[in-house]
Amino acid sequence: MALGGLHVTALPEEAEVYADTIFIGPAEQTFPEFIQDFKAKRTKKRYISTNNRTIQDIPPARRDLIKSEKYLVPNSLVMSRGCPHHCDFCYKDAFFKGGKSFYTQRVDEILTEISQLKGRHLYFLDDHLLGNRKLAYELFEGMRGMDRVFQGAATVKSILEGNLIEKAAYAGLRSLFVGFETFSPENLKQSNKNQNLKLDYERAVRRLHDLGIMINGSFVFGLDNDNSDVFRRTVDWGIENAITTATYHILTPYPGTRLFDSMINNGRITTYDWDLYDTRHVVYKTKGLTADELEKGYWWSYKEFYKWSNIFKASFSHDSFKYKTKHLFYAGGWKKIEGLWNIIINIGGLQKMLPLLELLLSEIKKDEKEKQQLTKLYIKNGQEY
Repeated sequence: MALGGLHVTALPEEAEVYADTIFIGPAEQTFPEFIQDFKAKRTKKRYISTNNRTIQDIPPARRDLIKSEKYLVPNSLVMSRGCPHHCDFCYKDAFFKGGKSFYTQRVDEILTEISQLKGRHLYFLDDHLLGNRKLAYELFEGMRGMDRVFQGAATVKSILEGNLIEKAAYAGLRSLFVGFETFSPENLKQSNKNQNLKLDYERAVRRLHDLGIMINGSFVFGLDNDNSDVFRRTVDWGIENAITTATYHILTPYPGTRLFDSMINNGRITTYDWDLYDTRHVVYKTKGLTADELEKGYWWSYKEFYKWSNIFKASFSHDSFKYKTKHLFYAGGWKKIEGLWNIIINIGGLQKMLPLLELLLSEIKKDEKEKQQLTKLYIKNGQEY
């Protein structure tokens, strides 16, 4: 039995009880070594990733082994590992300890993989699609004319800087997961999420909307400067700014993170039941809110944001009829018909839904002159202003 991943890396002594071999950190370099040792019947107890990390020139994924008909999004891909930022609540620094914490494939490798994928839709599962700006710029240039539509994740800062987000939109970016997390500067400092400090969230939202990019906003509740009005303020902001979908989280101090270590040192961890470390439960001593208020506020936020009245309100705040329709169907389909999704999955109908997803992610047409005018609104001599 061999185990690896985030939990194993954070708690190796716990994992070793259940495995003959464990992998600490990413395994692109250590797994081939393990295979050689396995064949020679000399496997080690631990394989630890160090400085020689790379995902360049590695064998392509065996997609022929995947039963793609069982997935709504069969064309998921990852072109990088890690992220250039260092947020205290994030698993990244713990998982990539001992070596590079952000590295990528080459552009030619990524484009080759994309060219071999059937259909139009792609989902980049990278933590930060725009994290390597030079690579992203070249990638989006290479994707123009491929007739792809894709989704990914990025930071507020990367949306506001330069014209890379325009390049992404012209290449087919139609939906973006954005880590807003909190509106409080004190909370941002507490989390070491300095890339969000002093940035205009609403300006980032307008820029994405102008480019026809739907937004999945991520928000964290339970930071030390939150109080009882944080739920209403966060939900109202999302509706008023026409965020297409929202993902809410209760602050969770994952083992191995600086947040976890800080809470351990301050006696704030209340349980070591890892099943509760799911961003839906409170596992630490809170400040400003009781644990009960925090959990109830979390569930209230989901229920309130995804009320039909609020979906309609956010949808119809867009300018174009097509954008209003896309928002309405995407947000409604995301949360309001979950029972129907279960039926579709059980009868094997996911593949038939993919054309609908591609339709919802289709471009909101703007002529070239209008595109250029939008870019000039944000860029002056290559600088943000």
